[in-house]
Amino acid sequence: MKILFFGPNGSGKGTQGAIVKDKYGIPHIETGVIFRTNIGQGTDLGKEAKGYIDRGELVPDSITIPMILDRLKQDDCKDGWLLDGFPRNLTQAQELDKALKEAGITLDIVIDMKLDRQIAKDRIMGRRLCVNDNNHPNNIFIDAIKPDGDKCRVCGGDLKTRDDDQDADAIDQRHNIYYDTETGTTAGLLFYQDVSAKNDGVPRIVDLDGKNALPEVSAELMDKLDA
Repeated sequence: MKILFFGPNGSGKGTQGAIVKDKYGIPHIETGVIFRTNIGQGTDLGKEAKGYIDRGELVPDSITIPMILDRLKQDDCKDGWLLDGFPRNLTQAQELDKALKEAGITLDIVIDMKLDRQIAKDRIMGRRLCVNDNNHPNNIFIDAIKPDGDKCRVCGGDLKTRDDDQDADAIDQRHNIYYDTETGTTAGLLFYQDVSAKNDGVPRIVDLDGKNALPEVSAELMDKLDA
């Protein structure tokens, strides 16, 4: 099962990706990890990528996509993989599709976690971290995990916020890219939907309602993947 996972920041995509990884025993591939691994191992592509990163420039697709393909061809990916964080725009979607086809790799499923932009932003800004355990879920905008006043709903510990969660401008900037239907991430998603429509439903498009509670989203995802 080879999967691309789309979803905006704040949608819970990372949590759902971890559930898919554990259930199906496939690696969860993230581009940031691929970069760090190649740079740390001193591969040729890693050296090239480091040069761009050190100059504060974006790593071009001509380097990123070969890194991703190399990762997808490794032994732990032989039974499938879940890729998220890439593609981030229409051009990357088109180039990734081309590269996968040239490598003889068939993409099976594209997951589209749908979530209203304002709800996604509220969820990011509503996150609260327990000083005792960051894994205790607390969010002032989600009824199911709303904290007890200013205390953790799980253990009663004090809560804090992450600075980047409260940076509305930075959140808006990331969401501007994601929700852009002309050249951004959503445009890439629309590209794959078009590919599916022209190719007898391959890859299969799986829509998820991201506004539901985490267990409901997980149940919906498992039902649709097993269908």
